[in-house]
Amino acid sequence: MGRGKIEIKKIENATSRQVTYSKRRNGLFKKAQELTVPCDAKVSLIMLSTTGKFHEFLSPNITTKGVFDLYQKT
Repeated sequence: MGRGKIEIKKIENATSRQVTYSKRRNGLFKKAQELTVPCDAKVSLIMLSTTGKFHEFLSPNITTKGVFDLYQKT
């Protein structure tokens, strides 16, 4: 049995919104790492929270500038 569909909307409660952001951020970082390791993909993930905190994930052996340069070539 699959999960039910939910409506995607802004979470009004600030505490709940921050907790959800933190959990989903960690989930995205985990997925990025899972894609990088077996597939040797070059992944750069940059997130800015509403509180102004900066979070990033980079594949090993690449820099953010390197990813942007590859993007510009493509």
